[in-house]
Amino acid sequence: MNDKYKIDLESLYRQVIMDHYKNPRNKGLVGWPHVHIKNPSCGDDITIEALVEDGVVKKIHHQGTGCSICCSSASVLSETLEGKTVEEANELIEEFFEMVKGKENPNEELEEALVYQGVAKFPARIKCATISWKALQRLLNGDEDE
Repeated sequence: MNDKYKIDLESLYRQVIMDHYKNPRNKGLVGWPHVHIKNPSCGDDITIEALVEDGVVKKIHHQGTGCSICCSSASVLSETLEGKTVEEANELIEEFFEMVKGKENPNEELEEALVYQGVAKFPARIKCATISWKALQRLLNGDEDE
């Protein structure tokens, strides 16, 4: 990959992350089952809730505070995984975890979540990118908060 293409791609990724940070999709809780996770080491604090019917993730909402990577990732997650079966969502969550750790050729079904590939270069930011995904994974596996 030539350097100009790489720089353009990184710029595009930054734009997508900042768009989701400044204009989050599906933000605001409505009372569905949820999981709350706080990372005290960096201050990221996120709640993910989901409406699951007949084994399909119908809707995902989020609420929280934190860095641009944390908050934008929750927004991207909500758009990427809505409409997937619980099984498909869990598979894509695992794919996301592998991608942010540096896995080559990530699953294209991650759609906009592919913008977080570069997080692998910054190990301290992996938790920021994955906190909302971990919350949804816990929720889909039956571990919900009161």
